[in-house]
Amino acid sequence: MICCGAQERGFVKLYVIIPLAALFSLGTAARLPAQSSETSIDKKIDAVFSGVTSPDAPGLAALVRKNSRTVFERAYGVRDLRSKAKIDAHTNFRLASFTKQFTAMAIMLLVHDGKLRYDQTLTQLFPDFPADGSTITVRNLLNHTSGLPDYEDLMDAAEKIKGPVWTPEKQIQDNAVLELLEKQKTGKFAPGTSWWYSNSGYVVLGLIVAKVSGNSYGDFLHARIFAPLKMNHTLVLQKGKNEVVNRAFGHSKDGSALRETDQSSTSATLGDGGIYSNLEDLAKWDDALRNHTLLNEKEFQAALTPVKLTDGSEAHWPKEPDDNNLHPGKPVSYGFGWFLDPYQGHSRMWHTGGTMGFRTVIERFTEGDGLTVIVLCNRNDLEPEKLALQVADILFF
Repeated sequence: MICCGAQERGFVKLYVIIPLAALFSLGTAARLPAQSSETSIDKKIDAVFSGVTSPDAPGLAALVRKNSRTVFERAYGVRDLRSKAKIDAHTNFRLASFTKQFTAMAIMLLVHDGKLRYDQTLTQLFPDFPADGSTITVRNLLNHTSGLPDYEDLMDAAEKIKGPVWTPEKQIQDNAVLELLEKQKTGKFAPGTSWWYSNSGYVVLGLIVAKVSGNSYGDFLHARIFAPLKMNHTLVLQKGKNEVVNRAFGHSKDGSALRETDQSSTSATLGDGGIYSNLEDLAKWDDALRNHTLLNEKEFQAALTPVKLTDGSEAHWPKEPDDNNLHPGKPVSYGFGWFLDPYQGHSRMWHTGGTMGFRTVIERFTEGDGLTVIVLCNRNDLEPEKLALQVADILFF
């Protein structure tokens, strides 16, 4: 598995500056309407993406923005291998751990409302949580210092005793994740003493949003984030409750071929990776972040403050390599739902997402003209973070 993705059991997880009207169809890409020529930079950005998929294969959608203006927006490949419908700016992809920034924003809005505090503990919010929960705060959950065990490891342990419990047809739900966590007597480490990327923590944050707000996680995000920003096609997918329109389905490599692998036993958890969205809506999200539409700049600063451990020391990736550990032993900068490590001297806030059949990334550079690069893929053999940074290199250098 790959860190920064809503985890999936048994599968690897986890830019030409011209107006939109100037984009045109060429080569392997399903492009947006365009004029008759491209700039040199436009061609360089297109070259980053056009060679990684083919017109009739699952692919990607890419968005580049500067100064709150879309300067590159193209789609490559198909939404699924059954219909062969082309990917476009309205195609909705599962965001996977890209979701975490929305979960963090929901928590921050509840703090803004005076309904929640960052120093509230798990036992204050969930009285059935074991004693360790009395020292795990909302802030620990947000910045991955809670020490909660990974819920997929707990699923595996439970199934070794009981036999198969969860399947793609019978998926684990958030409340069942909480029940597994409540049965644990100790965590991976004392809260605040170490850093470890935790999907469990963000599932719990989604449950906190629901409990404190009195609405479901999905309904709260719709009412307080998606609807106000007119992100009209972004939603938290819940089977039987809603459906994704213009949906991209996930695909994984099977030998030299790609096959549809859209759901697993862990695909129904919400706060760690349950949102679907598209380029059109995510451009509105980018604007809202830049313009401080939902929270003022001072309130949002907490999300952009790198975590410090209880003793004041810098956080590091765990030393022991594992599926959720990209850089063993190296420093890590994380706020609330955002990695904050700079790139080539450029300040940025960013997050990847990886889940069965999907890979996503948002790279927001916060200085100068505010470059944002978003790449959404519906196949697991692409590396959107690498592609996005190649685009950043073109525009920076």
